[in-house]
Amino acid sequence: MKVALIGVGQAGGKVAERLTRFDAEMGFGAVQGALAVNSAEADLQSLEFADTLLIGADRVNGHGVGGDNELGTEVMQSDIQQVLGALDGRVTSSAEAIFVVAGLGGGTGSGGAPVLVHHLQQVYDVPVYTLGVLPGRNEGALYQANAGRSLKTLIREADSTLLIDNDAWHEQGESMDGAFETINGKIAQRVGLLFASGEAVEGVGESVVDSSEVINTLRAGGVSALGYATELASEDSAENINTAMSVSRQALLTGTSLPDATTAEAALLVIAGEPDRIPRKGVERARRWLEDETGSMQVRGGDFPLDSDRLGALVLLGGAERSDRVRAFMDRAREANRAQEREEERSDPAEQFADDRLENLF
Repeated sequence: MKVALIGVGQAGGKVAERLTRFDAEMGFGAVQGALAVNSAEADLQSLEFADTLLIGADRVNGHGVGGDNELGTEVMQSDIQQVLGALDGRVTSSAEAIFVVAGLGGGTGSGGAPVLVHHLQQVYDVPVYTLGVLPGRNEGALYQANAGRSLKTLIREADSTLLIDNDAWHEQGESMDGAFETINGKIAQRVGLLFASGEAVEGVGESVVDSSEVINTLRAGGVSALGYATELASEDSAENINTAMSVSRQALLTGTSLPDATTAEAALLVIAGEPDRIPRKGVERARRWLEDETGSMQVRGGDFPLDSDRLGALVLLGGAERSDRVRAFMDRAREANRAQEREEERSDPAEQFADDRLENLF
């Protein structure tokens, strides 16, 4: 699947960078071009694989928007022509989709990504998707409220929003920086393999998944999720039928980017590994199981040749917004937003002296 990547904000730029690097190191050739857009100049300086563009210099002087996603929206709106101009030559005629990558809790990413998606839809004929990273439960009320508002807008604007829950792939006991590094690496591997579907490097699969099947799975719109799991495989494909079932179950039930998201409008199952190790019966059995588990009649399946002694399962869910995890997050975001509004009402110190319920002494 040939894609163009646009990372917005600090997290979006870092994820786009890791995805581009993974694609280059694996030799997949799926990422056609990558651009990182940010209002904080320091966050762009460490990027090597993605081209960079500073926005909002006249408003924030390269220092970022400080978590203010309304300011992030204004900055992107003001400089949108500059951003679209920077995409010339990066969104080529071979691109089959555009992915806007953003952390939904910050300022530039959560505020700017919906604006960018809206304008990209007007300019390009290919699907425009969002890869959005949800803040973890402990990342503060501002991040929850930002992400709730951003997600609500992205659902309206994007063809599909692939969500990554920061709590899903967080290793216990890690520092915050270490956790983000781990999460970004897992995003790069999983999403990078999804992009590479149909772009086989080693061998020829019997039923290779191509980009149209990814696009058709995401056609349901709304929220999408991605799961992945691997196990060591036998050299004899007949001995890997149970392995194919096992990794498929793990990918959906314990390895998805949105924990507990198992109900979907559509789904795609990709079994990756050496062609001689992939069991055809196992792939079909796992696909039927996925139909039952997701309640979807639109479950596509196939394989992806990969030079590895392991068998992997990649599960893409389209139309997964009915997930309990999404509902719980939106409840959290609404409560955080209400708490912010209450705080703003109390923010004027003079207001406490204008309370009619207290009588003046004179």
